[in-house]
Amino acid sequence: MKVLIVHAHPEPQSFTAALRDQGVSTLQGLGHEVQVSDLYAMQWNPVASAADFSTREHPEYLVYALEQRLGVKKQSIAADIQSELDKVLWADLLILNFPIFWFSMPAMLKGWVDRVLVSGVCYGGKRFYDQGGLAGKRALVTVTLGGREHMFGEGAIHGPLEAMLRPILRGTLAYVGYTVLAPFVAWHVPYISDEARRDFLLGYEQRLQGLLDEQPLVFPTLAQFDEALYPLS
Repeated sequence: MKVLIVHAHPEPQSFTAALRDQGVSTLQGLGHEVQVSDLYAMQWNPVASAADFSTREHPEYLVYALEQRLGVKKQSIAADIQSELDKVLWADLLILNFPIFWFSMPAMLKGWVDRVLVSGVCYGGKRFYDQGGLAGKRALVTVTLGGREHMFGEGAIHGPLEAMLRPILRGTLAYVGYTVLAPFVAWHVPYISDEARRDFLLGYEQRLQGLLDEQPLVFPTLAQFDEALYPLS
């Protein structure tokens, strides 16, 4: 299996980075090929703009998704985007590895999504969910956060973590066709003991070892809807 880990944390010594390293060692130990995109180390540009295209179909008005579509065809898309898109297309499994910032992913990672999951390749028209451009590939979200586990769930102070991650799990990964696995969560990591952190790393190792046997999360399929995308009765 070919695996791409996209890592987004500003501190190289963070526990999120330790999870990245655990992922690399575990997956390589299982015989898988692994590439890592460390966005902060790469000084990744997260800002989608007209500068992402060497030539434009419509220079007078920027419709970013349209220019993405045309840019891939004409090879006019920025080199940093093309490099990351090549990794995405190469990988059978995508792992997004990041801390929760303000109930979401870091801006650096959001910018990677904006620029790399390009229209016309990853999605477009009715090419989404099970018909998305990345159908047949798997995705795993690995997150760290400061909150305690009891603070998340139905009736909890922050509500269900699944609801917080919905724009990522459904609106991004499932939308472009990935088979999405349940997230791996390391709770309260800035405040726990080294022993507790080691337990999380061991749990992550065990999770990755059984990844191929996991049942994925369930999302809509286009077969459940008519041509106008109204639900079938």
